[in-house]
Amino acid sequence: MALLRDMTLGQYIPGESFVHRLDPRTKIIVTMLLIILLFLIDTFQGYGLVALFIGGLILLARLSPRFVLRGIRPMLVIILFTLVLHVFLSQGEVIGQLGPLKVTREGLVKGGMMVTRLLLLIIGASLLTLTTSPIALTDGIEAILSPGKRFGLPAHELAMMMTIALRFIPTLLEEMDKITKAQMARGADFETGNIVQRARSLLPLLVPLFVSAFRRADELAVAMEARCYRGGEGRTKMKQLFFTWRDYTVIGLTLAFAVIVGGLL
Repeated sequence: MALLRDMTLGQYIPGESFVHRLDPRTKIIVTMLLIILLFLIDTFQGYGLVALFIGGLILLARLSPRFVLRGIRPMLVIILFTLVLHVFLSQGEVIGQLGPLKVTREGLVKGGMMVTRLLLLIIGASLLTLTTSPIALTDGIEAILSPGKRFGLPAHELAMMMTIALRFIPTLLEEMDKITKAQMARGADFETGNIVQRARSLLPLLVPLFVSAFRRADELAVAMEARCYRGGEGRTKMKQLFFTWRDYTVIGLTLAFAVIVGGLL
């Protein structure tokens, strides 16, 4: 359960770094370009270059690399499960055998690439939320989606829902941790037994967690209604978004990097 406290996706760390001062639209565009690039390249060299690029952004954001990498820990089960599926279920040259399961060279390569891709996706997405406040993230998403308003797309409402969902991740994880400690104080055991027994022991946590989530959602709705929130129609913003030379430079460099890496690899 300690892994729940390591989730970095959805958290925001205030700062005055170069990355923090970028327009939220710039950070969203850079993140989307990196995601597209990660799905286009299929070599370890390409993933290595993307990792160096993301590492440079982490340094520019003045974030602790250890803290950012700690966000991978809650996803280790999914990552390892993905690796196992590729290693044992991919066809190719057999290099080992574990009972009826065969380990193939192609499976190891595909599994390694998929795991690397997942790791970079998690770190890149975490970097976006760690350096962008919820309000700025909402404004950035709404500005990017605003051209769809002429076609009836509720840009403001979609941006609000996406941002609230992201911000609820650390809140729900914290609530999950509190419920777990309360259950363990009453004698509950979540650490022993096989995988099935551990999964079954988590079921009593789901009911109070869902109750807490619905209660928080209701409180948020009441608070928004008490502040006369009626959607995005006719609303004005205290801070307007403007691109600066930093934003144009970062977008240009990221686009050039994506084109070069995609073309070479």
